[in-house]
Amino acid sequence: MAAIDKDILRLALPALGALIAEPIFLLTDTAMVGHLGAGALGSLAIASTILQTVLGLMIFLAYATTPRVAKRMGSGDRPGAITAGFDGIWLALGTSILLIIIGLPLLSTAIGAFDPDPAITEGAHSYLAISWWGLPFMLMVIAATGLLRGLQDTKTPLIVAAAGCIANIGLNAFFIYGLDMGVAGSAMGTVIAQAGMCAVYLTISIRAARRLHASIRPDWSGVFTSAKTSGWLLVRNASLRAALILLVFLATAMGTTDLAAIQVAQSIFFALALALDSLAIAGQAMIGLELGAKNTEAVAAINRRLCLWGIVFGIVVGVVLFAGSGIIPRAFASDPAVVSALAALLPVLALSMPIAGYVFVLDGVLMGAEDAKYLALAQLVAVIGYAILLIPIINIWPGAPGLWAGFCIGFVGFRALTLGWRVRNRAWIERAVEKGIS
Repeated sequence: MAAIDKDILRLALPALGALIAEPIFLLTDTAMVGHLGAGALGSLAIASTILQTVLGLMIFLAYATTPRVAKRMGSGDRPGAITAGFDGIWLALGTSILLIIIGLPLLSTAIGAFDPDPAITEGAHSYLAISWWGLPFMLMVIAATGLLRGLQDTKTPLIVAAAGCIANIGLNAFFIYGLDMGVAGSAMGTVIAQAGMCAVYLTISIRAARRLHASIRPDWSGVFTSAKTSGWLLVRNASLRAALILLVFLATAMGTTDLAAIQVAQSIFFALALALDSLAIAGQAMIGLELGAKNTEAVAAINRRLCLWGIVFGIVVGVVLFAGSGIIPRAFASDPAVVSALAALLPVLALSMPIAGYVFVLDGVLMGAEDAKYLALAQLVAVIGYAILLIPIINIWPGAPGLWAGFCIGFVGFRALTLGWRVRNRAWIERAVEKGIS
């Protein structure tokens, strides 16, 4: 167990730093925009929900790439591992071009679906109109990160993400306040920071390919295989985003104050969930590597240890969050009504963290086993259960706290049940070994 713990820490700690950088991008946006007023926060809530929906759907570019690269590493095929990673990068580029072509004309329609006030609509559109052009950078960063994780390297993504995060803070401050661009300035700063990160990742990946004499040209059979494998993960991610869209849609109907509070709480949730997801990243890389080597005993041991780590980590994070629930709201809003509403949401979030730790670890374990179909179906069941559960919850516990509890405890709880059922025995390991390297 000591050796497993050492490997978990070796991969998870750098992954934690890299993962935290992404929500810090959003938290930075939220904090800087929040002091512009509740209306600006409302604009960011809707715009970021749409953008994060797209990015959340596309996260399969990393989650599908990591185990494919790791399995080849485990089998001893390092050039093949690099080539598999570039399949993911090419898929990211092609997907982003399609999203720009299809998505740009539909931005107003997507914003209008939330039926916001005119002032909120204008701010949301200005944010999205700029952010959408940054999708190629954002998606290639996701795919390249998956390549490095599969190579058992989580330190390089940490360095790149930290540099990008620092640049993003400075750029946002310059555009939002220095040039008085408001919400649009937040989008501009983030796009430029992501472009710089993309350039660094591509340089690192190309150098690795040249060193190992691996091809970086698009192998369309590999790209299509990656896309096919990613299809179920896309369904999984779509189900998750559907749950979040439902949350924001119902919060919008409650008014600007509740919507602003839900936006901040949601940002904190993703910051903490992605911190817990560092264990899932370690799980993807370690499980994929051991499956490539067909070491089933190691796979089972890693799964057990990661689940324990996830629950303990969730408890620690929950305690810290609960203790700071009276202070944290003031860092994200100046409006007294928003501060008060947010203070009621944070204890609920704290209670859900141990469950979230377990869920995110199992997500990573099953992704490492490329058990994408089950992950998709389990997520679909969870979002349906969540939607049904909301009906009695919002009647018994009206307002933002009840709505937030339905998401944090109800939706995440359904996910814990479905994923826990999958790993109740070793059948999932045997299926992964039989599947081999895709």
